[in-house]
Amino acid sequence: MSDSNSSSSPVAPSPQTPRSATSIFRFPDYRRYWFGGIFASAGAQMTNVAAGYEVYERTNQPWSLGVLGLVIALPVIFLALPAGTLADRLPRQKIVVIGEFLAALALALLALVSYLHAPLIAFYACIFLASVANAFVGPALGAIVTNIVPRDEIPPAIKLGSIRGQIASTLGPVLGGVIIHKAGAAFPVFALDCLGRFLFTFFLWQMRPAPQEKSGEKMDWSSVVAGWHFVKSNPLILSTISLDMVAVLFGGATAMLPVYAKDILNVGPEGLGWLRAAPAVGAISMGLFLAHRPPLQRAGRALLFAVAGFGFATIVFGVSRNFTISLCALAVLGAFDNVSVVVRHTLLNLLTPDSMRGRVNAVNSVFIGTSNEIGELESGLAAQAVGPVLAVAGGGVITILLVAFVAVNWPAVRRLGRLEDLPQL
Repeated sequence: MSDSNSSSSPVAPSPQTPRSATSIFRFPDYRRYWFGGIFASAGAQMTNVAAGYEVYERTNQPWSLGVLGLVIALPVIFLALPAGTLADRLPRQKIVVIGEFLAALALALLALVSYLHAPLIAFYACIFLASVANAFVGPALGAIVTNIVPRDEIPPAIKLGSIRGQIASTLGPVLGGVIIHKAGAAFPVFALDCLGRFLFTFFLWQMRPAPQEKSGEKMDWSSVVAGWHFVKSNPLILSTISLDMVAVLFGGATAMLPVYAKDILNVGPEGLGWLRAAPAVGAISMGLFLAHRPPLQRAGRALLFAVAGFGFATIVFGVSRNFTISLCALAVLGAFDNVSVVVRHTLLNLLTPDSMRGRVNAVNSVFIGTSNEIGELESGLAAQAVGPVLAVAGGGVITILLVAFVAVNWPAVRRLGRLEDLPQL
């Protein structure tokens, strides 16, 4: 691996001529990042389905799914900020390669534990180890795209990157559900995820990203929390991250999908795979639409509308007893979520200096990444207390109320126009 680049360095100015939505693939490293990432992302989605399925099959208790979310979230909560500091001081490519390799080893162990039907505590421990590796991968991987494409190509790179993630989120759950159904067990899914991580490591190893602007700050606590201070001082970044965090925390329905598949919709593991894939189908459709249309003229209003739509679709899914309606609600939910993801990630990468992108992406990981898992804990406990239907639908109501709060108290979000017109740091 090298921090230098070849003569086709992505930092060279890109010509200002109209291009197709997929012209970003002319950069070899972006192709490696995009196609290689499908293996890792699809495997991760398969593991999410399989882990939730196995835990619920063993316990038949919604709270156990909440514990699973907590086990995944804890490493990010405690390690993301130090990991972000490392991503600004060390080559991001090397961090991601090592992290993905270690995650693959943890998944191999998880497959063995699942195959042997070892105690649930051992299962949780393997998930925890994989999450530790992922905590270090997240900030570096989130920032590396700015080192493999020119700066004026960041918005389309992020749009296509969101589609990549959603393709994986579609294929992974469906394939995971089919494998569980055919094998009658979850361990083959974990083994396949392990293989996908090794393949992504191979693609990453071949990349030659442009040299990053490394932080010259002393490695101390003030350097670690500098990303948080930067986010806190930028109302636009803070408001959009907060909006997504609380929406995912209270409006996420995915934690309860094993419960809905087994006890409410009665569709089994194959149906669970389709339920997990439905949001990604909607997100892919929205991603393709955004990639082929002119830039959003009023990105702030689009963001507020999208999060409100996310909450409404969550309510519909929560009260639905029809499999088709539930799938459609999840697809709409995913479509709206994709708008939020594109706006937030574009803001993060355009408004943040390269020497701080690792730490700011770490803050994003803590806010957004952990809100998914903590949201699963909240959903599991709420479902245990009031039932899954009220827990999911109530979260959708809270999300809509949150949008109203942000629209009133953070006017900068309402006034946000074209993302492409933002200053590039």
